[in-house]
Amino acid sequence: MAMDILRSHVPAVGFFHGPGTRSRSSSTLRFSVRATLPFPQQNARYYKELEAAVDVVRRACHLCLNVKSSLFSIDGKVLEKNDQTPVTVADFGVQALISLELNKLFPSIPLVAEEDSAFLRSRNLADTVLNAVTATASSACKPLTQDDVLEAIDRGGNDAFVFGSKPATYWVLDPIDGTRGFLKASKALYVVGLALVVEGEIVIGVMGCLNWEEDLSEKSSAEIEEGWDSLRGSGTVMIAHKGCGTWMKSLNSQLKSLGVWTRCFVDGSDIIHKARYCIPDSQTWESLPLSSLFNATSNADNVGSNQILLLQTCCGSLCKYLMVASGRASIFILRAKEKTIIKAWDHAVGMICVHEAGGKVTDWKGREIDLAADLVGRRIIFPSGGVLVTNGNLHNQILQIIHQTSRV
Repeated sequence: MAMDILRSHVPAVGFFHGPGTRSRSSSTLRFSVRATLPFPQQNARYYKELEAAVDVVRRACHLCLNVKSSLFSIDGKVLEKNDQTPVTVADFGVQALISLELNKLFPSIPLVAEEDSAFLRSRNLADTVLNAVTATASSACKPLTQDDVLEAIDRGGNDAFVFGSKPATYWVLDPIDGTRGFLKASKALYVVGLALVVEGEIVIGVMGCLNWEEDLSEKSSAEIEEGWDSLRGSGTVMIAHKGCGTWMKSLNSQLKSLGVWTRCFVDGSDIIHKARYCIPDSQTWESLPLSSLFNATSNADNVGSNQILLLQTCCGSLCKYLMVASGRASIFILRAKEKTIIKAWDHAVGMICVHEAGGKVTDWKGREIDLAADLVGRRIIFPSGGVLVTNGNLHNQILQIIHQTSRV
């Protein structure tokens, strides 16, 4: 496959050369590739799976746009589940669409996903979801029925597959992470996240973020002219493949067109109080261990000597992983709370994207997140204390502060 490689010098960002090594300088070489995927097929064992995942996540994002365009004007499009978490027809539609497409291509690989069809069945909303899916499904699909859609949703449900203790292969899907962001009329972020786990290891990941705004400050005019589709708010798709890095391109680029992929690297911050932080929407800075040493401000133009910069990033967990993997944030820290279940789909795809960008993800004791801790369903993770996502440079320093200031 021919690749057109573009290179340019940009302001300093962290540059990942290999496991455990980074360099920082006054300028950094940025790699961009014009291709269907940004690396040769012979270098990527799961190339076909990644190509399919990119296509179906892009379709799912268009489904979200279609539903959201009428979200505030058509009755029945905004719903609530029993736990009062807002959920939409788009949530169910994305899960049905992705389940249908993946089952067609990879029928032997089970799906672990957030939703099941019980709520739709109880509210007689299957036809609404069917219409949303039909508008975005691949043309090769046979005409769909309500039963097709309901069965596709349940393929990822809680009782769909029993795994056991052996290393497993399966897809992990969060149809819409940050549903509150989806429901906002503003530019709040929400993510469609899909990962493939093979024999217990995350090997590929794709995140589609519709409201992501391209940072044009790090691009030259020549780069933009070369086809960087950098319209503000045009959205992005981020991909990662084991051993092949993390990459991004505009969500508006079609899969089969030679869109420009940009290699992603975590930032190079190595001083704790100069790093940029993200925290969960439901948690406060004061509830986290670092608050005993630093206050937080969201004013980037006026960060005091005893303050850290807290980025206001709404909504959901995956957009925080996207921030760290793209180099916009240095750290995402989440505290595990009593009676709050941490779901695998809120983290799996983000974990590989950060890792392949040169970052690190562990629990608060420095242990890797165990996706197999839930032996039966692979739906729940149990990080001790919480989850720590960093650029790698700051990881051990943050762990030491957590150890010194909190009871994990």
